[in-house]
Amino acid sequence: MKFWLFDILACPICKHFPLTFYIISYEHKEETFRRFIESYQQKETASYKKNQIPEIIKHENNQIFIKDHIVIQETPLKAYLDKVISSIMELHHVVDNSSLSSSKLCLDLLRNDVKKKIDDFRNIPNYENIENILPELNFLNKIKIEIEIKTGILFCNKCNRWYPIIDSIPRMLPDEYRNKTEETQFLEDNKSNLSKEFVNKDLKPFNLN
Repeated sequence: MKFWLFDILACPICKHFPLTFYIISYEHKEETFRRFIESYQQKETASYKKNQIPEIIKHENNQIFIKDHIVIQETPLKAYLDKVISSIMELHHVVDNSSLSSSKLCLDLLRNDVKKKIDDFRNIPNYENIENILPELNFLNKIKIEIEIKTGILFCNKCNRWYPIIDSIPRMLPDEYRNKTEETQFLEDNKSNLSKEFVNKDLKPFNLN
């Protein structure tokens, strides 16, 4: 499962949004995250120039439109930045319980440094200097689109339902179609990567209590 999908997922039972996303493991190793961090901190533009992500479109009236993998439709700059900030804010509902330190650093950079840089530009926009935030936008796109979560849990704080992510696929089924034996075993196998507070909740439809 990729981070961008979490931006749009709601509980299929009670429709609550946003969910809480507990990450247990990634498909990637430390080196992938380290490479992304290094590229961002060195403000490399090669990736942007090669892939044109985000894509900047200037109309005849000099109005700037942007689209990328997060905001896929051509959107006026101000509205685009609003949507980007909204996507970053979703990361405050992500709990990284994986064994990777670099993945946690990536999320911290996005929640803090990247958000501040984009916010500052959004509040006092100088459209001619949009290249100043290209490293931030490129970094965000890389994490949201390229990173794959292998194992995790999507949790609804309203109805206490939880949905496992197994082999990168979120299993968000109605209660009657869920397998109690398999899913309680999933909880048992991964409880060491979850807080006692979470494991001891009255989880629906199955729990370890």
